[in-house]
Amino acid sequence: MSQHSQFALLGTKRFLPFFITQLLGAFNDNIFKQSLILAILYHLTVGGDRNLLVNLCALLFILPFFLFSALGGQFGERFNKDALMRALKLAEIVIMAVGAAGFVFGSLPLLFLALFAMGTHSALFGPVKYSILPQHLREDELVGGNALVEMGTFLAILCGTIGAGVLMSRQDYAAGVGIAVVLVAVCGFLASRNIPRAAAALPDLKVDWNIFRQSWSILLLGLRQRPAVSRSLVGNSWFWFLGAVYLTQIPTYAKELLHGDESVVTLILTVFSVGIALGSMLCEKLSGKKVEIGLVPFGSIGLSLFGILLWWHSGGFPQGEQPYNWLAVLEHSQSWAVLADILGIGIFGGFYIVPLYALIQARTEEDKRARVIAANNILNALFMVVAAIVSILLLSVAKLTIPELFLVLSLMNVAVNVYIFKIVPEFTMRFLVWLLTHSMYRVDHRNLEAIPDEGPAVLVCNHVSFVDALLIAGSVRRPVRFVMYYKIFRIPVLNFIFRTAGAVPIAGRNEDAATYEKAFAKVAEYLREGELVCIFPEGMLTLDGEMNEFRGGIERIIEETPVPVIPMALQGLWGSFFSRDPQKGFFRRLWSRVCLVAGQPVAPEAAKRLVLQEQVAALRGAAR
Repeated sequence: MSQHSQFALLGTKRFLPFFITQLLGAFNDNIFKQSLILAILYHLTVGGDRNLLVNLCALLFILPFFLFSALGGQFGERFNKDALMRALKLAEIVIMAVGAAGFVFGSLPLLFLALFAMGTHSALFGPVKYSILPQHLREDELVGGNALVEMGTFLAILCGTIGAGVLMSRQDYAAGVGIAVVLVAVCGFLASRNIPRAAAALPDLKVDWNIFRQSWSILLLGLRQRPAVSRSLVGNSWFWFLGAVYLTQIPTYAKELLHGDESVVTLILTVFSVGIALGSMLCEKLSGKKVEIGLVPFGSIGLSLFGILLWWHSGGFPQGEQPYNWLAVLEHSQSWAVLADILGIGIFGGFYIVPLYALIQARTEEDKRARVIAANNILNALFMVVAAIVSILLLSVAKLTIPELFLVLSLMNVAVNVYIFKIVPEFTMRFLVWLLTHSMYRVDHRNLEAIPDEGPAVLVCNHVSFVDALLIAGSVRRPVRFVMYYKIFRIPVLNFIFRTAGAVPIAGRNEDAATYEKAFAKVAEYLREGELVCIFPEGMLTLDGEMNEFRGGIERIIEETPVPVIPMALQGLWGSFFSRDPQKGFFRRLWSRVCLVAGQPVAPEAAKRLVLQEQVAALRGAAR
């Protein structure tokens, strides 16, 4: 597996131009939207309720995601994605020119028109933005690429919000904002000119211009994907539900709970955005550069935990004669606890969202990917609208305080994710595997790129401990179907993991002939379907740390279904808690370093048990 850093992608032409293009787009969205809100609140002469107009701004920006995400999904399949991005960035220049004119002439209708057009631009751009990544990135780069995109997006939102505040504080704010948004749009277009070619997935697709029929059709397409993808769409949209509530309440929370001024709002937004960026960046390190959905339950637990802590630490903040600025707020120890909670929400939000995006991209067929992401955008917009309604009901009707709203939100997060993880137990299974491989063991890998990225193959490995299968499953990028002794398969807790992973229980022929034959039939079925199957040919755990003789089952498997065989070896597990070493102890080898090493594939005709035994023994070496 490549040991590159995710930041190395920023030095590649296949990623950097795209990254700059989407970064500038998110920055421009937010600098324009926030400038418009501040203009309504402080500068423009309006004849109505200013708060109503501010809420109208939110509606005008979100509405296009309902209306035009389906078109964006179709465009993303129908046209070359690089050309489509350039066309959209060219349109952004025109839209921002209209917006600039709105600021210069103080025209609210022009500003609203530009805002709606920018929402439309984002709705069309989103499906292309996420569906192009798997075309330009390798599988082991996908998590890192998504992490950089999420980090860049949230930092762009933050910088756009702050930049709008700086520009709107000037006397000549109209000219400043107008020049800035047009200039950023031009830079975005120039960056898009260097995006490498990304061919259309369905060049013959006939675009359906009935936006309502197509929106419903695309939403159903997304929700009818395999459970891991469809529930990831729901989980992704739930994250935006949470984010919409938190971001909407931050200004009021800063004013009423922390008794702060505008700078305190900026401080909280900065901490939240930095948290998201940190969580996104840590995802690649914690996931081993593969799509590790085990981080999703970890992120969900953190979101609820820090949401509850935020409720606990809120209230009773001392009030001064004047609103505090951000430096004055930091003089109170309580504020550090609040900021730590907000940082935690951001970090675990990154753990939650990045693997979901990567899973959606990796497990959706290429000719459906843009439309599935469009379905996700529609669902996101729906959840954000529902978030606003729920907040109004709980705050205005149920008369909850903002901290109590955060508490309810955290408990709702538990319920929603329990539902998701129950429907798709793979999330929980991968979390338990990830937890094991990042707590009791430090697992190194060597030559795992020898395992094919697709197609059937059999992995053969020495058998040292009760958790060998978990360590292998946590290291190999593809799902692996394990053949294991039925008594190990039935171990409580581990049984849930094995069943969810599609493991095959096997017994000795003399113990249970039916289970024995059923196991071989299931292995043949998996291999015909192009799966990876792993067996431990010794047929038992080692009792002394040395390898036992390989049995003949591997030869029967290859004879019935000829596929390549990859020899593998686990090093350093003997003496650990889950081995049968009589001298073992729980703390003796806690967080011990083990290694999984793979050899080169062996052709089916050469895959004899004694040959494979010699190769596995050589790979293991002296490290028991």
